[in-house]
Order: sequence, then structure tokens, then C-alpha cells
Amino acid sequence: MQRIRYSRYFKTTFILIDVVVIAAVFVYFFLRNNEELFGGENSEQNFLSIVLLIFFWILLSSRTKLYTVARNITYTIYLERLITHIFIFIFGVILLAKVSNNAFLKQERFLIAMCLFVVLFIIKSTLFFALKYIRTLGYNVRNVMFLSDDSSSIILRNILSERKDYGFKIYDYALEDQFDFSKLVEFWKENGIHTLYFSTDFSNYEKIQETEIYKLAERHQVRISLIPSISKNNFFQFDLGYIETLPILLRSKFPLDYLTNAVLKRAFDILFSVLILVFICTWLFPILAILIKLDGKGPVFFVQKRYGYHDDVFNCLKFRTMHVNGECTSKTTEKNDKRITKIGRFLRKTSLDEMPQFINVLKGEMSVVGPRPHMLLVDDFYKLKIGRYSIRSLVKPGVTGLAQVNGLRGDAGDMDLEMQKRILADAFYVKNWTVSLDLVVILKTVFLIIGGDKNAK
Repeated sequence: MQRIRYSRYFKTTFILIDVVVIAAVFVYFFLRNNEELFGGENSEQNFLSIVLLIFFWILLSSRTKLYTVARNITYTIYLERLITHIFIFIFGVILLAKVSNNAFLKQERFLIAMCLFVVLFIIKSTLFFALKYIRTLGYNVRNVMFLSDDSSSIILRNILSERKDYGFKIYDYALEDQFDFSKLVEFWKENGIHTLYFSTDFSNYEKIQETEIYKLAERHQVRISLIPSISKNNFFQFDLGYIETLPILLRSKFPLDYLTNAVLKRAFDILFSVLILVFICTWLFPILAILIKLDGKGPVFFVQKRYGYHDDVFNCLKFRTMHVNGECTSKTTEKNDKRITKIGRFLRKTSLDEMPQFINVLKGEMSVVGPRPHMLLVDDFYKLKIGRYSIRSLVKPGVTGLAQVNGLRGDAGDMDLEMQKRILADAFYVKNWTVSLDLVVILKTVFLIIGGDKNAK
């Protein structure tokens, strides 16, 4: 079976579309202000302005990775890159307009910038989702297979199976006691396999057989992707350092290890939490307090010990969503849990039960965005099972988080598997934090609050 790999043309196509859009916006404003594109007094400068901005857009993409879009990238991450790219580009537009001799560019620079932001945001978001939709229909798929069945491989297989928009088609290969390399090669050719996944814990075969698989894959243009062990690998990054002349490996700094980033995030937390508490909570809290009291006996607020930054224990605030019971610290929430009150179910669905945690944010115990804090017994249990679990404590827990806005919340299904997925998202956040990523997570949280979260119980 011949492999049709035309994804390589998408990048060029998308760049051309962006170039046309940028040029079209400027041409529109030129004509709107009766500027002559060619032959006029400013025609040469008009042309050079467009060319310079187009080159700036393309060169900037090498830093923002706007066109390095893996098929499995989520909209959260893509949106973070897109917003960062467009804002930096718009700054370039405003700067160019300021130093330009064109009077209309000086007068219209903010309108041009706003127009570029809206148009590019809409078009690029539309293209992103259009490509995702095409893949759900079975087009532009990538044929893959697995050669291991450990927990890490099962998680990846489930993700690729559930997310049809990623465009991966899994072909099952039956492992036999006696490994046959010729059958493996025949399977690759017959099904047009693009990528072969197997775990770093893959110990079914001797080292010489693993080496042979690498050789065959290279010969037949099959890519090999290794799946790290979730339960054993803590995924810290290391830099090479020295004590005198002896080389040692030191843990790399994560973004929030830097003082400037930590101060910036804390300043945002204070500003955001103050705005929420003053303009929303001042009228929302009394309403919810009355509804909670009318729905059953007990306090309005529920206070529970949670682990925070560097595993410091703090009192996490929530609106009470359950009838008063003695299992709140020893039993997690179940599907259709009878302990949940009527108003509590609504509060959980809309995440309004978490609103008092902005008080925790103001006190410095939590952040607006970060890994969600779990019950102490849950943390103590999974710290021993998942190697990278403790990476969550390297930042403050959040009122909302990357895992939650991507549907990784609740206690339904295989909890061990779900928790491993959740920790993957939390680890990604700790290692790749940016201000724009926080803004994207907040924006997605707002949409979930308005629409209701199907994963909340």
C-alpha cells in the first residue's frame, strides 16, 4: 500500500494564505485612504511596508512555532502560540507605522492592527478546526502500530483512538512468542505504516532484536517513537554542570523558577483575584450562600486540607456541595453520588463551587492557573505510583488548570489511567508555562462555566 503523505504541503499552503491575508488587509486600507499602490507618491514605500511585514511574519514563526503544528496538538496550545505570534506581529505593525512617512499609516495604525488581529485569528482558527474535521472524516490519516502493551502504551493507544481529530489510524499487530521480522516488514508494507510505537520498558525481546527493528524501520522508512514509562520516569530535565572539573547533571530550571516569571505570575494572580472578588463575588456569594442554606443543613463553605506549593498543607475553600457527612476526607466523589445536594450538582457542573478559592489566591496559597489540588489521601496514594507526580508541587495549585480544561477531571472510569493522563498535562504546564498559556486556560474555563462541564460530577 502506497503511503500518501501530503501534510508537508499544509505548511506552505497556510503560509501563503497568511501572506495573502496580510497583503489584502493593507491593500484595503491603502484603497480606503485613496492611496495609489503603484505609481503614486508613496507607492514604493507601500510596497516595501507589505514586503517587510510579510517577512517579519514568516521569520517570527520560527520563534513562535506557529507552523510547526503537530497533528495531535490541542487548541489550547495552538491558541497560545497564535495569540503570542499575532500580538508580537501587531507590535511590529504599530512600530512600522510610527516610523513610516505615510500619514494614513500613522493615523490608522491601531485600526489596522485590530483588523489584522481579528481577521488572522478567525481565519487561522477556522483552518485549524477545518483540518481537525477533515481528519475525523478519515482523510489525511497517519497509519500507526504498537509493539508494546504496558500502561504507557495503553494510555497513548486510548488517546489516539478517542481523538479522531488527531488523524491516527491504529493497526493491530499480533505479538508472537517467536518474533518474525519478515512478517513485521510485510505488515508495514501491507498497511502503509508510518510510525511504530513501543515503550522504553519494552523488554519482550532481546537487545539484538530491538536493534534489528531499528535497522528495518530505517530501511523501510517507518518512524519509531518511544513511549517513556509514566510510572518510573519523573521527566525532569537536566543541564550539565561542574564541581571543579567533575561533570554533574543539575535539574534544569522551569519557567516559574525564574524570579521575573514568578513575580509576573503573582502580580497577575493578585490583580485577577481582586477583580473577581470585587466585581463578581460581592454579589454572587450572597446568592449562592442563600441557595446552599435553602438546599440543606450545614455550613456554606467547605474547608479541606490540600497540598500546595512544595507540599505545604493549606486550607482549601469551596462552597459546600454535599450533605454533611463523615466521608468527605476519605472518599472521593462517585458518579451520581447521593451525597451531592441539588444546588451542589449545579455548582459542580459550572465550577462555581471553586469560586471561594480566589481568597486562597489572594492569600498566596494558590494561583489562578495551575495543577488542581487533590485530597491529601489521593496525593499520598499516587505519589508512590506515578514517578512524575511530585512535579505538580513545583508550582502553586490553581483554581483552574490545563488538565481540567482538556476534560481531565472527575473520578469516573479507570482512575489510575485518568490520573496518569492528568499528571501528563500538569507536568506539561509546569515545564512550559507562559503568560499566554494562562490566558488561554482562563478563556477556556470561562467557556466551560457558560456551557457546563460534562466531566464534572
